[in-house]
Amino acid sequence: MRIPRTAARVAVLDPIGAVFLFRYDNVEVGVYWALPGGGTDPGETPRAAARREVREETGWTDVEPGPALCRWEHDFTRAGVPVRQREDIFLAHGPRRDPSGDLTAAHTEDGILRWRWWSPEELAAATEPLWPPRLAELLTVVRRDGPPATPVDFGFVPNDPV
Repeated sequence: MRIPRTAARVAVLDPIGAVFLFRYDNVEVGVYWALPGGGTDPGETPRAAARREVREETGWTDVEPGPALCRWEHDFTRAGVPVRQREDIFLAHGPRRDPSGDLTAAHTEDGILRWRWWSPEELAAATEPLWPPRLAELLTVVRRDGPPATPVDFGFVPNDPV
């Protein structure tokens, strides 16, 4: 049985359209790249959770989540507990920079192995899984046409087990 969990993430784009991602290695689903973000606290809105999570994971205090881009659900194991997570993903813009401050403990707790900025071309050619899986396609549309009028709902996306 999977425990329901809600989360929020932020697609932070730099001035040339590169996106910031973290690399994880999960016991259930293996290696994947994901946007900064994480679980919502009780009573917290998805946008507030997205803002808090970006601050906790990157040290950036000036990133403000903008329009909602998409929503999706997926299964994975978090801290030894199987969850079905529903994620709301927001768009933000910021300068290209490194995370700031001592984030070692937060990254260790969250299973973050490393981070990097991905150009649109690199994202489209990624060989390791991206979460959400249609991230490259979604950001291509955003760069061309702007954010969607309403968030794209990808529904439940099953992960390929390791």
